[in-house]
Amino acid sequence: MKTITLALFVMLFSMQIFSQEKTISGTISDENGLPLPGVNIIIKSTTNGTQTDFEGNYEIKANVGDVLSYSFLGYKTVEKTVGVASNISFAMVVDSDALEEVVVTALGIQRKPSNLAFSSHSVKMNSNTSNYSRGYSKRSNRKSKNKNSYPNIAQSLSGKVSGLQINSTNRGINQSTRIQLRGSRAITQNNQALIVIDGKIATSEELANLNPKKIKDVNVVKGANGAALYGSQGANGAIIVQTKSGKWKMPKELKKVINSQKTSLVVNQEYDTEEYEEIEENQFENVRVSPLSTFSIDVDKASYSNIRRMINNGQPIPPNAVKIEEMINYFKYDYPQPTNDHPFSINTELVVTPWNKETQLVRIGLQGKTYSNEELPASNLTFLIDVSGSMSSANKLPLLKSAFKLLVNQLREQDHVSIVVYAGAAGVVLKPTSGSNKDKIIAALDKLQSGGSTAGGAGINLAYKLAEANFKKNGNNRVILATDGDFNVGASSDKAMQELIEEKRKSGVFLSVLGFGYGNYKDSKLETLADKGNGNHAYIDTMQEAQKVFGKEFGGTLYTIAKDVKLQIEFNPTKVEAYRLIGYENRLLADEDFVDDTKDAGELGSGHTVTALYEVIPVDTKSDYLKSIPDLKYTKTQISADYEDELFTVKFRYKEPDGNKSIEMVHVQTDKVSKASVDMYFASAVALFGMQLRNSEFCNSTNYSTVLELAEKGRGNDSSGYRSEFIRLVSSYNNL
Repeated sequence: MKTITLALFVMLFSMQIFSQEKTISGTISDENGLPLPGVNIIIKSTTNGTQTDFEGNYEIKANVGDVLSYSFLGYKTVEKTVGVASNISFAMVVDSDALEEVVVTALGIQRKPSNLAFSSHSVKMNSNTSNYSRGYSKRSNRKSKNKNSYPNIAQSLSGKVSGLQINSTNRGINQSTRIQLRGSRAITQNNQALIVIDGKIATSEELANLNPKKIKDVNVVKGANGAALYGSQGANGAIIVQTKSGKWKMPKELKKVINSQKTSLVVNQEYDTEEYEEIEENQFENVRVSPLSTFSIDVDKASYSNIRRMINNGQPIPPNAVKIEEMINYFKYDYPQPTNDHPFSINTELVVTPWNKETQLVRIGLQGKTYSNEELPASNLTFLIDVSGSMSSANKLPLLKSAFKLLVNQLREQDHVSIVVYAGAAGVVLKPTSGSNKDKIIAALDKLQSGGSTAGGAGINLAYKLAEANFKKNGNNRVILATDGDFNVGASSDKAMQELIEEKRKSGVFLSVLGFGYGNYKDSKLETLADKGNGNHAYIDTMQEAQKVFGKEFGGTLYTIAKDVKLQIEFNPTKVEAYRLIGYENRLLADEDFVDDTKDAGELGSGHTVTALYEVIPVDTKSDYLKSIPDLKYTKTQISADYEDELFTVKFRYKEPDGNKSIEMVHVQTDKVSKASVDMYFASAVALFGMQLRNSEFCNSTNYSTVLELAEKGRGNDSSGYRSEFIRLVSSYNNL
């Protein structure tokens, strides 16, 4: 009897232990002990999971006895059973057996593949490539003239070959490139991979300058195994390129082996077809000729997270991908909540420019009123999800589904969700469903699979039709489009999409646009859709970014508190000689548009902040940026002396979400230079970094150390860690 009682006690005790939920955290590193971001951690036999952050850290809730699966491309999957310990940290191990393709003879020396045990990637080149920058400039209405008629082939391998690191000291096609294969432990700088083009040793610059259209295939041999092919020259791995016109041919016996490999990884996909609208940097404007500066606000933040993705992947950053205003507005600033009937507060600051002591820096900040989730009106949300073939990769549809689950978990009973998908055609997969039925909504998301072409226009039409049919009066009616922007069936040009969405916004349905993935990301299309659809545009590269967009900024992402928000600044010519707006190049408006209520402008969401920076040249200051202006014959400018203590006047116009007539606010900035606040230090650091990425003529010979110094002064109370992450990104980019 005692034995039975003891057995029951042990069994019950074991069941109690294995039902305890606890938080497991840890740090995952690579084989060199460096933090490994983006490792997938999944509770086995469930869909619950997370990813490591940029420092390799993670946190997940699991029960004792659960099995955690850790996976990352090019590394062996590791399984750990949750026990008493709450910390599980370890280094991943390179999976050299996962990639078995063996190719190539080395410099004419033939080896039998059976004698060579090493890993290799074969990357088939696709001729359908394009420039980093395309489209039309809103300011100049002319096509981009990017001199790079083809992308950098060396950089295109980044992200396609496990462990391949591409470091560039300059940007552009003639950059200085250093290529390393993960696993090289040399502490010297002489550990670059060997480059072989058509059987001859070449430099990394020659590889970078090759036109991808002329390449037949590329084979990458990793690690010290390259020595088996090329001796000591290939000890750090080798990249072997075969061109279409080259006379060098691979031996028949090796071709036979390559064709027979069933487990070889062949990457056959388009790359570097990302599209960005051309940006022409704002110049200094003479106040006597152009005293007014008018622009639309921009709360989009896609540019920063997109740039972050490129830096973390070791990719070059196309200048037209750098939108300084979106970088600045990615971060929160300590502006006070509005205290009057207007939905936002206005804040200004004037300091000496950190990168040019001869000029002054102006910060203009808006703080949108913050509403709690319970205060928001009932929502009629239509998820419009791209399930075409281009969305198949892990950082697209799988990440998209996980991101949308974060949104679904915050819905209330009065909120309703519909789901429309599009590929070769569009269809409804979920009719309006209450937020109280989260399991049904999530089940519909889980069933989504990718395949087919991209009928984006048909999807937009169907989503708006469904949203209008279920329109909630005095509610939040919104379509949330999630895609990589690769529309290739039906209306696909930016202009066609603009006309379509301008017509749809008349329904009173707002639009949020979420971008996913890379390689064929169409930033210009998604920005057009968001701008013209009374919405916002975000780029989601990780679950951490999804949590920011759908978690911390839920209200701002989904609920508009003011639309068509415009700013017009009038500078006092007795105080300011010239000014330039930093960023917002694609948001500039004609001065007369400020009072024209038919002109579209940006929207402000609950809790959103908007920041704009101006660099101004004070009167009687010598500057190389000042341009002489000829005297006017018929026009004489008379300057008023009645406002000697004023630097500028800011006027704001906005409409209520359902209104058609704008409301105006006015704010005056005195000519008083103050010590820079913490937020001013940080905003100026982000602006300067953006200018450097764009190779701006106004950087005044500063380098990344200046950015880091300013950012450190502006770190402040960084509770969410976003400012610290920026500092790490700048440091990483500085070391490339």
